[in-house]
Amino acid sequence: MRYLTFALGKGRLVNDTMELLEKCGIVCSEVTDKNTRKLIFTNEELGLKFFLAKGPDVPTYVEYGAADIGVVGEDTILEMGRNVYEVLDLGFGKCRMCVAGPAQKRQLLEHHEMIRVASKYPNIARDYFYNKKNQTVDIIKLNGSVELGPIVGLSDVIVDIVETGSTLKANGLEVLEEICDLSARVIVNPVSMQMESERIRKIISDMKAALEQ
Repeated sequence: MRYLTFALGKGRLVNDTMELLEKCGIVCSEVTDKNTRKLIFTNEELGLKFFLAKGPDVPTYVEYGAADIGVVGEDTILEMGRNVYEVLDLGFGKCRMCVAGPAQKRQLLEHHEMIRVASKYPNIARDYFYNKKNQTVDIIKLNGSVELGPIVGLSDVIVDIVETGSTLKANGLEVLEEICDLSARVIVNPVSMQMESERIRKIISDMKAALEQ
């Protein structure tokens, strides 16, 4: 029996994911051990391997078959556009992808004016403005605190993940438009889904059943 490999996006999704897998009888406590220096974690009995990766890399590992299954936020799946199967909405890690900015910029959005948009998610921003709103915009890719964009005059608005909105409020910004709801998802490599269909489908089925408990 070959190993099935999970790629898990680093951060708080890991604990929620491993907790869910435990309900399915899949245990690998080392994954959540903050002190370990190991990169690969194994459950020999079930023939499973786990590794942690930066969120944006998870779909890449899954597309190229280095991982059979991945758990990552929907924002990353949409932004990366990798060739993977999205098979299950886990329902945790909930947030929203929004257009945000100073209140006075709302009219620029309503009138479909040419504006500058700062975002860590240029592909999501481009798809939203060009394909859904038919609004021409100048998109600026940022990697850090995108809230700075409108504050220092780099951009009119931002496209970013919003959970509570408290960071926006603290910086004089607000949600102007909602793009989509987000949560953690399970993705699968298309070849793995064919080659290991029975095992993968059972894991997905067990996870789904555990979520419904």
